[in-house]
Amino acid sequence: MSALTKRATVYLKPSLHRALRLKSVETARSLSDIVNEAVQIALAEDAADMAAFDERSKESLISYEAALKELKRHGKI
Repeated sequence: MSALTKRATVYLKPSLHRALRLKSVETARSLSDIVNEAVQIALAEDAADMAAFDERSKESLISYEAALKELKRHGKI
């Protein structure tokens, strides 16, 4: 264990814990490694979502009705 790691207590549903244990055995990785990777992926996805939101924040708004009309006009629905 690295000196740069922090210990945390996490409560998992029994079925999720069992699935993690099985994956740990099958992949020869620790539960900590698997959970760390999953959290990193989730946080990266959140960061990407926020970046996309920021990029599109300056776009003009369109009403739902206008969006439907546009889709119909282009034969999408």
